[in-house]
Amino acid sequence: MAMTLDDKLVVAISSRALFDFEEENRLFEAGDEQAYMRRQLEQVHAPARPGIAFALVRKLLAFNTPQAQRVEVVMLSRNDPASGMRVFASAQAAGMHIERGVFTRGRDPFSYLRPLGAHLFLSANEADVRQALSIGFPAARVMVDATPAGDRYPGEVRIAFDGDAVLFSDEAERVYQSGGLPAFLQHEVSHAATPLAEGPFKPLLAALHRLQQQADASAMRIRTALVTARSAPAHERAIRTLLEWGITVDEAMFLGGLDKGPFLREFEPDFFFDDQSGHVSSAARHVPAGHVSAGIANLMAAEGAPRAPDAGS
Repeated sequence: MAMTLDDKLVVAISSRALFDFEEENRLFEAGDEQAYMRRQLEQVHAPARPGIAFALVRKLLAFNTPQAQRVEVVMLSRNDPASGMRVFASAQAAGMHIERGVFTRGRDPFSYLRPLGAHLFLSANEADVRQALSIGFPAARVMVDATPAGDRYPGEVRIAFDGDAVLFSDEAERVYQSGGLPAFLQHEVSHAATPLAEGPFKPLLAALHRLQQQADASAMRIRTALVTARSAPAHERAIRTLLEWGITVDEAMFLGGLDKGPFLREFEPDFFFDDQSGHVSSAARHVPAGHVSAGIANLMAAEGAPRAPDAGS
């Protein structure tokens, strides 16, 4: 019988998201592919420095025990196969058990998310992230200049999520963009008992919930937070939606438009996901962060249309 990953949390990640390859990447972006390859081969036995998603991946892999392999991390990279040797060597030097990888030498890698059944794709390439989201996979562009994760919680994977257009659909955000804050509040109060449709990252939250339920053989735990610009009375629909899904979060922050960065600094997540570039930039000054280019706000930004200040996200 063929090997499958069906019973695992599957994370696909690019080399630049896992390791600090920014110096090498400048050669690649300058169009000197041969110089890039030579540099990686020359440094094949020199472990790369940790990248922004390094702490998240290391902690997720710690859920694996000799009795149960619950997490699979797969390299999914535009690197050429020869340069991939340094990626695997760096992972091995860091004590990370990563044995699978797809290296496409500059071609789009996102289509391989389907056979992997990935629950998350992390990449520094915005176009790949957009394509992954468009075919239904949770994906975020890693802010490679973000602040690395702290080390105060070695036994916990700590992940923070925005609400609308991330965990939830962008339904409420669309109301806000078209009608403003009064229309948004009226809509959310009148629909408080109606669960929101799932957003692009609901499958990841559900997979993390399952992993936590299976983690009896591991000392690792998961702690999640909902960090949203919603405030009362719009909070109720968000909470009721999670209850309807049968999924709980450990912390919920209804900030009513306050800057998310200082609150995330206190929560100290290994990663934070948000669809609004302003929130991502604020978060990245304090914690690892990724941009989820989904929903009406990103569509309007791509079209150059003016948008209202944040309310529901």
